[in-house]
Amino acid sequence: MEEILVFTEELKQFFIDLGYYVTKKLHFSFTRFEEGKGAFISKLYKQRGKSARKLVHTGMATLAGVGMIIAPVIAQEFPGRSVNPWEIQSNPTVLSATTESTGIETLVSEKVRDGVKQYVIEEGDTVASIAKKFGVDTDTIKWQNNLTGDKIKIGQTLEILPVTGIAHKVAKGDTVYSIAKKYDSSAQAVVDFPFNTFSNDETFELAIGQVVIVPDGVKPQELLIASPRTRQITPDAGSVVASGNFVWPTAGTLSQNFAWYHPGTDIANRAAPNVVAADAGVVTYAGCLNWGYGCHVRLDHGNGYTTLYAHFREAYVVVGQRVNRGDALGKMGSTGRSTGTHLHFEIAKNGVKLNPLSVLR
Repeated sequence: MEEILVFTEELKQFFIDLGYYVTKKLHFSFTRFEEGKGAFISKLYKQRGKSARKLVHTGMATLAGVGMIIAPVIAQEFPGRSVNPWEIQSNPTVLSATTESTGIETLVSEKVRDGVKQYVIEEGDTVASIAKKFGVDTDTIKWQNNLTGDKIKIGQTLEILPVTGIAHKVAKGDTVYSIAKKYDSSAQAVVDFPFNTFSNDETFELAIGQVVIVPDGVKPQELLIASPRTRQITPDAGSVVASGNFVWPTAGTLSQNFAWYHPGTDIANRAAPNVVAADAGVVTYAGCLNWGYGCHVRLDHGNGYTTLYAHFREAYVVVGQRVNRGDALGKMGSTGRSTGTHLHFEIAKNGVKLNPLSVLR
């Protein structure tokens, strides 16, 4: 029995010593590891930034290579498709429409131009042919490039605006209203051009030095030579048009025409008259937004045609209500993205928006 107790004590002491030995060895190894790690990190810290560009470039090249390898495999995983994305030819076209009061003219271009484009004159070019090519009028090209006549020469570089009008560099004190007045345009047209930006989208505040496109603007010197353009006055609200299908939705001055960025016609009138239904139909929307169309009404006429009436001060109808041609829909106002009291009027057939003046004439 005594021998067993002695053996147990010796075994216990053995494990204690073994534990101490292992702990000491591990502590020593860990200390050496920490010292090595610290030295390595210090070296990296001293060399920081020297290989960063190489690593980034190598990483991006690797990702691009992997993407090129697996892209065709991924493309084949889509049901019903067996397309190599690297063999697809890109030839995008965007349709843009410019209109006169008599109808719609569709121009095809590579893409919608969001700013001033540089164009180098080639053999055979004329101011008129360049204007037609880019869908602007000749005066726009002459004004932007300070041309006194039609003389141009091969190799000359011209600045081409995205739309007919004027480019204005904002100076201290300029507002959309003062700029529009200066170029005999409308403030709403300046606001509606989608590539004009504002420091404050609610007040349409401009930044000094920025370039603003003024659609349909006229050079001030030209205004001094000729009297300001005469704005078209609409018939009274409810007047029947030649086609007999639609009536004029309200009375006022045509302040902005149909364009690729403005799919409707604006009729301004400070008196804020009522707006009537251009034809009989059912109200599919009647509500107010703090942006865009503001308070507006949509009608479905049941024959493929729909109409929209925007920026109401208040609407008189509700969704589901049936209205007759000439019934009042609401009161003209300036809600939503608007610079003054006017009606924005749209006509669409089978979902395609038309120039209202091609119907209301």
